[in-house]
Amino acid sequence: MGGPGAGWVAAGLLLGAGACYCIYRLTRGRRRGDRELGMRPSKSAEDLTDGSYDDVLNAAQLQKLLYLLESTEDPVIIERALITLGNNAAFSVNQAIIRELGGIPIVGNKINHSNQSIKEKALNALNNLSVNVENQIKIKVQVLKLLLNLSENPAMTEGLLHAQVDSSFLSLYDSHVAKEILLRVLTLFQNINNCLKIEGHLAVQPTFTEGSLFFLLHGEECAQKIKALVDHHDAEVKEKVLTIIPKI
Repeated sequence: MGGPGAGWVAAGLLLGAGACYCIYRLTRGRRRGDRELGMRPSKSAEDLTDGSYDDVLNAAQLQKLLYLLESTEDPVIIERALITLGNNAAFSVNQAIIRELGGIPIVGNKINHSNQSIKEKALNALNNLSVNVENQIKIKVQVLKLLLNLSENPAMTEGLLHAQVDSSFLSLYDSHVAKEILLRVLTLFQNINNCLKIEGHLAVQPTFTEGSLFFLLHGEECAQKIKALVDHHDAEVKEKVLTIIPKI
């Protein structure tokens, strides 16, 4: 797959695939809420990102860093904050602290940033955070948001479909999966099909390797899972499926 964004697209997909099993458990009713801790601005927050602070950050310092990351629009500061967070997320104790501070969505939001380097630093931080099993639940959710955004762009379709994805990704199309997840993965399928039509790739399909997202979404197993959802108890899910089935 070509284009400057191909690397981080693939990285995001591979990161997401590794967390599929945790989503599976989440959608069977296991939900955990983050503790909302108030964050106040601090004049010393930027000092934590200048590269001269070598110690592992404590909870209060991580709180300041997350506030800085959430409040600033300066790309240089954002990138430095993500690097510092990524480095600290390599320590198991901080993986839990960052989650409890509500840091995963803050970092996850940066994977949609227009700056390529910021995207990469955010994915690196999420990758380190994903070592923690509890964190994996929230990080799949973040990657799904990324995939949905990318799937709306015809220019990114081929890159998405070439990316290698674990077959466990298809578990997200099971009927017991939470409504919000089902609607997202069904929309992902729909968006990709629409983009393929726009780009004319349905008539002349490029070569996709086995194990790619294309093979998963256009294989018989995925088709059967989507068709089975026509009997889903939720009306919104059922309506979405009925718009997709004629295209399978």
